[in-house]
Amino acid sequence: MLIIGIAGGTGCGKTTVVNQIISELPVDEVCVISQDSYYNDTSHLPYEERVKINFDHPQSIDFELLISHLKKLKKGETIQQPVYSFIDHNRTGETLPTKPRKVVIVEGILILTNPAIRKMFDIKIYVHADSDERLIRRLKRDIAERGRDINEVLDRYQTTLKPMHQQFIDPTKEFADIIIPNNNYNTVAVDIVRTIVKDRLN
Repeated sequence: MLIIGIAGGTGCGKTTVVNQIISELPVDEVCVISQDSYYNDTSHLPYEERVKINFDHPQSIDFELLISHLKKLKKGETIQQPVYSFIDHNRTGETLPTKPRKVVIVEGILILTNPAIRKMFDIKIYVHADSDERLIRRLKRDIAERGRDINEVLDRYQTTLKPMHQQFIDPTKEFADIIIPNNNYNTVAVDIVRTIVKDRLN
C-alpha cells in the first residue's frame, strides 16, 4: 500500500491535484481520505459553541482516529470513515465504508502538522497557491456549498484562517517531498507524482 499525504492552505486546489493524480489510476486501486472527515466529534456542544471552534488549528482534528484508520487499512481491514457536515459543524453520525486500496491519498490542510501521521506517508505533497487566489476560492466555495455569507467568511479569514495558515500550515512545506505550485502550469509536477506512484505500484 502506498500512502500519499497532500496538504496546503485552504482553497489552494488540493482537490484538483488529487483528481489529476487519480485520473490515470484504476478506480479500484485508489481511495481518498479527507482530513475534514476527522474533525473532532462535538455532539456535546450546542450549535452556538460549535460555530466558534477554530477549525484551522491542529487540535480540531481527531488525529488519533485517523492514524488508527490508516493502520487498519494497511492491515487490509475496511474502515468506517466519519461523515462531516460543514453546515452543522459536526459529524453526522453516519459513516462511509472505506476499503483498503493499493493507493491511499490523505488530503487536508493540517495533515503534515502531525509527526506521527507524517511518518505514515510514503509521499508528502504540499500544494502552494497565492493567498489572494486562495481567499477568492474559499469565498466562492463557502458561500455556494456551505451556507456561509460573505461577511462571515471574510471575518473568519482575517481572525482565524490567515493567522493559522501562517503559524501551522505554511511551515509544513519543509516536510514535503514535492511542492506543487497550483496554477495552469503544474502538469509537470503532477506527472512526476503519477510516475512515482505507477513505479511504486509496479
